[in-house]
Amino acid sequence: MDIPALKAKYDIKELELNALLEITQAINNNLPEEALYKIYNFTLRANLNIKKLALYVLDDEWNCKVYFGTERDFRTVPFDMIFIESSRIEQVSELCSDSPFNEFDIVVPVAHKERKLAFVFVTSLFNLSDGPLNLNFIQVLSNIIIVAIENKKLARKQLEQEMIRLELSIAANVQQFLFPKELPYNRWLKVAAFYQPHHSIGGDYYDFVQINPDQFLFCIADVSGKGIPAALLMSNFQASLRTLIRQTTLLQEIITELNYQVMSNAEGQHFITFFVALYDRSRSRLKYVNAGHIPPVLLQPGHDQILLDQGTTVLGAFSKLPFLKVGIIERLERFTFCGFTDGLSEIRNVEDEELGPERVYEIVQNHAGAGPKELVGAITDAMVAFKGASNFKDDVTLLSCSVS
Repeated sequence: MDIPALKAKYDIKELELNALLEITQAINNNLPEEALYKIYNFTLRANLNIKKLALYVLDDEWNCKVYFGTERDFRTVPFDMIFIESSRIEQVSELCSDSPFNEFDIVVPVAHKERKLAFVFVTSLFNLSDGPLNLNFIQVLSNIIIVAIENKKLARKQLEQEMIRLELSIAANVQQFLFPKELPYNRWLKVAAFYQPHHSIGGDYYDFVQINPDQFLFCIADVSGKGIPAALLMSNFQASLRTLIRQTTLLQEIITELNYQVMSNAEGQHFITFFVALYDRSRSRLKYVNAGHIPPVLLQPGHDQILLDQGTTVLGAFSKLPFLKVGIIERLERFTFCGFTDGLSEIRNVEDEELGPERVYEIVQNHAGAGPKELVGAITDAMVAFKGASNFKDDVTLLSCSVS
């Protein structure tokens, strides 16, 4: 019986068990990834007498996390994808003949549920013919630590997603304050709206402001883009509009200042389509400006539809608006208005056919005698029926009001 050989094997096994215990304790103590990699480095380098090693781990891409004993700095050596098909411990020389990785003898793949997580490149002081158990242990040790780190990444992503979900929920609640809490619905003035963001928050906006007993302002807007950036720009836009309305009711001044605000805040990266109208009951007059928005439609008893398309270009595209015209409709005692964002008109069905603004105008015409709530309901019903199983691609907003 070769007592020295048995003792050597016993010592190796003891080192391996101690290494596993140390790694397990470190994982249970929830040490950060950097600490786990340092323990891994020390265990293989000092305890197991490894001569050269490089550990490549898959994050968003393959990166060298640990290396020692090498001629090169393997943090600067890109991973050679020739090894990606390797599913067992192999000689490096059998896989490639001209590569920086020929500095190593063995490549050890590390996988979890058939997904490659890491590769260990190693040169051992032991004879390779006598060292399969050591290499298998390296594979096991690497698998334990890499899977633990993967679990940390997954937990961190889940926490980040939960934080994002919570922040979006808060932002959605805050965004609700942008919209009027109540819309008038009385004998002479009726207002109704529909709003559905593509995500939990969006970049569409509508508003109604009663200026005095005879005058009210209403508007609808759409920020280019979606999600949080669009919502932030729209919240700033709403605050600017509300401030301006307290200072003036001249639509030229309001539009000019809003364009300046959008250009300053978005720096040309986003723009806003905007429709705003001011109705004066005492004068039976409607003034409006359409800033690049899909033309809303106006119905009067005994008249054809009027598309409200006079105004200017989108806000935020030019530091100075190239043109600006205020539309005016006189002798307007009774009317029904309907405006919408392109999230409605650009809805597509399962055959990839677009709803289009013309269909919306047709629905409005077919419900000429209906109140705003009924009109909004008819349009949203038609929208859902047209869409079928297709998904919404954008925020959808509708605003309707009638004066009688």
